[in-house]
Amino acid sequence: MTSERPPGSGSELNRRNLMKLSGLGLAAVPGLAACGRGFGGGGDDESGDGVTLNMVWWGDATRAEKTQAALDIFMEANPDITIEVEYQDSGPYQDKLATRFAANDAPDLMAMRMDSLREYADRGALLDLSGYGDDIDLSGLSENAANLAEVDGAVFGVPAGLNAVGFVIRKDFAEQYGVAVPDGDTWSWDDLAAFAQAVSDASGKEVYGTGFDVQTLQNLVVWVRQQGEDLFTEDGRLGVSAATMEAWFDLVGGMRETGAYPPAGFFEEIGGSADQSYIAQGKLASQIIPTNNFLGYNEACSGNLALLRIPGETQAVRRGQSVDCPHLWSVAATSKHPKEAVRLLDFLTNDPEASLATGTTRGVPASAAVAEEIKDSLEPDDLTATEYLMGLQAEDLPRSYTYPPGGSAIADFLDVIAVEVEFGRQTPADGAAQFIADATAAIEG
Repeated sequence: MTSERPPGSGSELNRRNLMKLSGLGLAAVPGLAACGRGFGGGGDDESGDGVTLNMVWWGDATRAEKTQAALDIFMEANPDITIEVEYQDSGPYQDKLATRFAANDAPDLMAMRMDSLREYADRGALLDLSGYGDDIDLSGLSENAANLAEVDGAVFGVPAGLNAVGFVIRKDFAEQYGVAVPDGDTWSWDDLAAFAQAVSDASGKEVYGTGFDVQTLQNLVVWVRQQGEDLFTEDGRLGVSAATMEAWFDLVGGMRETGAYPPAGFFEEIGGSADQSYIAQGKLASQIIPTNNFLGYNEACSGNLALLRIPGETQAVRRGQSVDCPHLWSVAATSKHPKEAVRLLDFLTNDPEASLATGTTRGVPASAAVAEEIKDSLEPDDLTATEYLMGLQAEDLPRSYTYPPGGSAIADFLDVIAVEVEFGRQTPADGAAQFIADATAAIEG
């Protein structure tokens, strides 16, 4: 209902009975059939007329069209390289990628989830880009952006785009119900609760003041940092305390009790597009979204959204927001054409034409120079999101650490526990204790 989850996370995995991790990423499922646009195996071009790269990722038809426009530019400039593109809906992507690796049929270039990078890297499945400095230039990336795919000093990917989470508020609802939009640079979680309560009360709960996922890790990560902790530490351990997890559940539970936040069971499985969201349907006045989705959400809300930072940033023990990415581009260690794959990756990272073609569908360009060069050509809403992200990059923010092996299962534990707490079948304290126990066991084995 809120921020876009990475493929294979949250309730999608729960409906598959929390498949256990094994091998690379999630357990490979034998016999997975490729759907029409899904990927089921790479192709080799041994004709002597050049090389064929197999590139796979998740996304929709719009992202596919924009990606292909960039690849057409690359292939025109590199006639010796043909790119086979296969994309997949987000849900099945991770399983199909794991199946490809298990079958020794890894794609050359792939979208890699942040929560899976370390699992693949630790098994030697990904190419260390540190040895390809002559083929790819990462000097335009900020330190935070460059560190997103670093594991033990090696670099196993490049951000496909940079992103952050932000709060959006429907200005039309604020005006309709006589509630001022808070100052997004200085507001607190108490300010959010007060805003949400005022909207819910004034609307007779026809519109709830706010609603955001307790179980979305991107949201939790910010809250945990604001409390002076890290969800995951630099050395690959769980860093959050039971007290902080309990406070997270209490934050939402308190607003739910007063009616500022919808009651238990209000949210149901809906489509992932912006126009299917609760805020676009007029049932919420505010929520958290990934900033690269601002254009789509604002269009779905008829241009009525204001983009604010996450509450609590000026009152917290430390900053919670950070520069992250929707996904990384990684190269398979077994690629038959690593130099060509890295050349393509360099193009996607450093060529302004590539970023103009793809737009901000995957976030703001990782290269600050490219982001600056293309920003004046962006649509107003994309420019708003880009300037939001560029502003964050200029600030002293905490680093995002790669998820430790086993970390990709944590979203599933959190999803189950959050529902139990929501319906009162577990207290926030018990839910927090169970989360710490389950997450620690997943990480430490």
